[in-house]
Amino acid sequence: MAVQEAGQGAGREAGRNAGRGPDRGAGRGGHEGGCTCGDCPHGAREGHRRAVAAFLAKRDELASGHGLPAAVAHSAGASRQWVSDELTQSADLVAERGRAEGEVWLGLVWRRTVMAVWGLVLILLLVQTLTAIGAGWTSARTAGLLAAVVVAGLLTVASWFHRARGGVLAPVIGEDNRLSTSRVVAGGWVLFVVYAVLVLAGRLAGASSHAERDSLIEGLELARGAGIVTVLAVVSGIAVLVRRVVGLRVLGQRLQKVRADRPRAADLMTDDSGRGSFADTQYVVLGAVALVFAAVRLARRPEQLPDLPWGLAVVVLVSAATYVAAKYAEGGRPVILSVVRAREAGDLDAPIRTGDDIEIRGAGFVPPGAQSADRLSRMVVRIGAVHVHVPLVPVPGGFSNPSDAVLTVPVPVDVEPGRVEVQVVTAAGVETNRVEVDVTD
Repeated sequence: MAVQEAGQGAGREAGRNAGRGPDRGAGRGGHEGGCTCGDCPHGAREGHRRAVAAFLAKRDELASGHGLPAAVAHSAGASRQWVSDELTQSADLVAERGRAEGEVWLGLVWRRTVMAVWGLVLILLLVQTLTAIGAGWTSARTAGLLAAVVVAGLLTVASWFHRARGGVLAPVIGEDNRLSTSRVVAGGWVLFVVYAVLVLAGRLAGASSHAERDSLIEGLELARGAGIVTVLAVVSGIAVLVRRVVGLRVLGQRLQKVRADRPRAADLMTDDSGRGSFADTQYVVLGAVALVFAAVRLARRPEQLPDLPWGLAVVVLVSAATYVAAKYAEGGRPVILSVVRAREAGDLDAPIRTGDDIEIRGAGFVPPGAQSADRLSRMVVRIGAVHVHVPLVPVPGGFSNPSDAVLTVPVPVDVEPGRVEVQVVTAAGVETNRVEVDVTD
């Protein structure tokens, strides 16, 4: 669970800070502690960390049976509802602080991306300087360095205009606030081709003879760059196609998507739940390998577009086809398989009555990336005309209810006896099928 991972270190810090008093450290800065203002990234991060620590402490305390008020301790149903409401309020605060931290992170990461871009330019200069020892400085090295400076300058300008959305990362962040694998791969190939063309343009501008200029112009012919042009066209088309496919599947309720707090580098090789994805990983790795090969070819033959061998180009195309097929295959609508009366040890077998708990069995109730408490608390079960929020039932280290395959909810007294329909609405807003059950007096 995302909240658990973020809170392991936070819980230890909260324990160390316990008993220090509210004013401890007040003199270290006006933004210390739970501050979430945009000019204080440490405050936003610290505020989120403390909210996570408080939530985990409360969840574990309630899971052990402590902290219940005497007014609700006598009733299992009332105590469960009170615990769920308390955890929901605490989880909402964690989510709010997480979103604040994500917005601050996006507003500051553009500077880091710009520094990384210019760092690559310096690395290129260093490599060219070292390789020029003994061989001498050539016009190709000058053209390559100038092309890198131009590309870095363009990225810097674009980063400034999109500084509130992550700078250089803005075009490759998807609508779910995660890094898009298809856009990152396509963006890498686009930047490389732009760089290669600028290298040829720089050499053409510095060419002194007609023969050299004609040779450079011939280097842009399709026959020499057919492989790299094909790969560029395919990966760019896939970036557009995947966005369309995902959007249509979400609107058709065949795919569940929840928004992330902020993008992470791990998004490139994982699914929305944070688990490793074979399709994404192989697409990124094979694309990166082919890109490195093309860069080496450009360094060896800077007078033409890199002639990517067709064997390697076909490998990239097969990888791209696998990625697209995985996008079509992923997801699926949540489904209710059965609804039964929940029975504890010692209870007699009986029909479903108002006030009883029902157990809804199925699949896909928890969308990928919705394992946090604030998302789990948004799940709703329709029982007839009554909307019942699924209660959070804490256990040490997590929650026993709800889960991806089983939900337990009470049947409210407002449900009219008779045959009623049961339907689940997930945190992503997707509705399951309807199942009819009989409710008696």
